[in-house]
Amino acid sequence: MHQHADLDGRHGALTLGSNHVRFALWAPDAQTVSVVTAKGLSMSMLSHSDGWFSLEAQCAVGTHYKYLVDNEFEVPDPASRFQSNGVHGHSVVVDQDAYNWRCQNWQGRPWTEAIIYELHVGLMGGYSAVKSSLPRLADLGVTAIELMPLAQFPGERNWGYDGVLPYAPQCSYGRPEELKSLIDAAHGLGMGVILDVVYNHFGPDGNFLHTYAKQFFQDDKKTPWGDAIDYSRTEVRDFFIDSALMWLLDYRFDGLRLDAVHAIDDPTFLEEFSQRVRAGCGEDREIWLVLENENNEARRLENGFNAQWNDDGHNTLHVLLTGETDAYYANFASNPTHKLARMLSEGFVYQGEATRNGQQRGEPSGHLPPDSFVLFLQNHDQIGNRAMGERLAHICPTPALRAATVLLLLSPMIPLFFMGDEWAADEPFLFFTDFHDELAAKVCEGRRGEFADFSAFADEQQRERIPDPNALSTFENSKPAFKDAYQEIGESAHSDWVSFYRQLLQIRHSDIIPRLHGCKALGAEVLADKAVTARWRMGDGKTLRIDLNLSQMSLGIDVDPTALLLFFYLSQRRNSAAISATLRRISHSGNMRHRDLAGFHPHP
Repeated sequence: MHQHADLDGRHGALTLGSNHVRFALWAPDAQTVSVVTAKGLSMSMLSHSDGWFSLEAQCAVGTHYKYLVDNEFEVPDPASRFQSNGVHGHSVVVDQDAYNWRCQNWQGRPWTEAIIYELHVGLMGGYSAVKSSLPRLADLGVTAIELMPLAQFPGERNWGYDGVLPYAPQCSYGRPEELKSLIDAAHGLGMGVILDVVYNHFGPDGNFLHTYAKQFFQDDKKTPWGDAIDYSRTEVRDFFIDSALMWLLDYRFDGLRLDAVHAIDDPTFLEEFSQRVRAGCGEDREIWLVLENENNEARRLENGFNAQWNDDGHNTLHVLLTGETDAYYANFASNPTHKLARMLSEGFVYQGEATRNGQQRGEPSGHLPPDSFVLFLQNHDQIGNRAMGERLAHICPTPALRAATVLLLLSPMIPLFFMGDEWAADEPFLFFTDFHDELAAKVCEGRRGEFADFSAFADEQQRERIPDPNALSTFENSKPAFKDAYQEIGESAHSDWVSFYRQLLQIRHSDIIPRLHGCKALGAEVLADKAVTARWRMGDGKTLRIDLNLSQMSLGIDVDPTALLLFFYLSQRRNSAAISATLRRISHSGNMRHRDLAGFHPHP
C-alpha cells in the first residue's frame, strides 16, 4: 500500500487535536488547491509530486469548507465527513472521537446469529426515528438491522445508490452523532448494524472527481453509470478502503454489504479490501462482510467474505409463488422446483450453467456452508424494481407466502427480510429520487423504459402509469405504517403476521442458531411439482428436515415419530400451502409415520 509520509494514506479532513486539522486531497490534474472556508478564509495547500495536496492548519471542528482548484472552481471534499447542505454545499470538519460511546465493550455477534432486517432510514424518518424502533425489532427477534446506503446523495430523498460522497452520512437523515447514537443503542440491545455501501460507481449529480482527478476513472471502460472506476490505482483503492474503515471504526458498524461487486472491474480489489478491513478492525471484533455479486463467485465466500445475497434463491421462490417469468425471472422459469432443491442443497442455482442469454454464470458452491448465503423473499431491489412497487403479500396468496416465510426463517441460510414484511405491509416500496430539471426527466424516462420487456408494460401508454421517481408523492406513498401494524389493540391480519414472525424467530433462536456453526447440507429432493424436502446436518450432529409443498396436490410424507417437530404450518383453507420443520438425531432409525402436506394452488 502506497502512503505518502505526511499523509498516512488517508483522504479528507482529519482532526489532529484541539483546533488542529490536516486536509488531504488527491488531485493529479490540478496545479494549485486551496482550502476556502464559508467565512472567506483561504489557505493554500502544499503540492506533492504524486498528485497529493495537503495542509495542516489551525481550524475549528465544525468549520465549513471547500477546495478551490486552480483558482477556478470550488468543490466539496470528496472524502467529506459531513455536508452542511447536500452534495453541492460545504463540507464540515468533524471530530470523530467526540462522541461518548456507552457500549464500550461491544465486539459484535457471530455471523451464524444474524437475522437481518433491511430498512430505509429516510422512509422511517431519519436516524433518531430508526433508533426509537429498535426495541420493537429486538422484541421481534431481529439481531441486526441493515441500512440502505447513507453516502451523501443529491436532494432530500433517494434509495441511496446515487451517492457521490462515500464518507459523508446523508445530512437529511440527521447529524453524524445521531447516527452513532443509533448504532450505540442497537448494540445496547444486542443488535448489530450493517451498512450497504456502493463502491462500484458514483451517482449522476455532485461528483466532481472528473474535473481534477481524471485518473480516478478508466475512460476506455464503460459501466451503466459511466466510466469505470480505476481500481488499479493505489489512491483509488485507498479511497474506498479508508471509507469502509471509517464506517467500521468511527461509527462502529458491525458489517458492510457491498453493492454489485460484479461491476468492479479489478480481480484483486475485493481480496485486498477484505484483508485490510479485517486487519484494520482487529481480531477481536466480529466483522460481517457480505457481497451482492451477479457472477456467483463462490471462491469469494471462501476468502474474506461471510456470505452473498442469494438472488438465485429469491428468483426461484418468486417464480414458484407468483408464476411470473418476465425479464430476469425467465432464467428461473424452467423446472423451478428442481432449482429450489438445488438452491437448498448447494446454495447457488447457477454454478457455471448458461443463462437465457447464453452466458455462463457462477461457480460450484455445494461445498460451502449454508450460512454463506443470505436468503430473502423480498428486499429493496425485488420490491422497488417492480413498476408499482407491490409487495408479495399483494401478488401471491397468503398461505403460500406464509409457507415460504417458514422456509426463510427456519432454514440454515441467513435470513433477511425487508421493512414491512413482518406485517405484510399494504404500502408499496417505490423507486424514488430527488433530481431536478433535465436529469429528473431523464431518470423518469429511463425508469419507465426499464419495463418495456414486461408484458404488463409493453405499451408506452401503460408505462405512463409508472410513478415518477422524483414526485414527492412517490416517496410519501412508500412510507410503511409501522404504528398501525404494531398496535396491540385488537386482532388484525397485520398483527397476526407480526405474531407469526415472532413465533418463528423464537424457534430460530432456540433450535437453529445454537446448532448452525458447522452445519452442512445433506441434500434436497423434489417430491412433486412445487414440493421439496431438504435436510441439513447441524453442528451438534442432529438433522434438520424441512418439507415444503406449494403444489396443487396433497402429498404423503414419512415422518420419524421420535423427531422433535419444530413447526408445522397448514392453512385451514382448501388447496393450502404446507410446511414442516423437524429436528432429529442423525443416528436414529425407526418406524416412520405418514403425514399429508396439503397442496396449494399458486393462483388466487
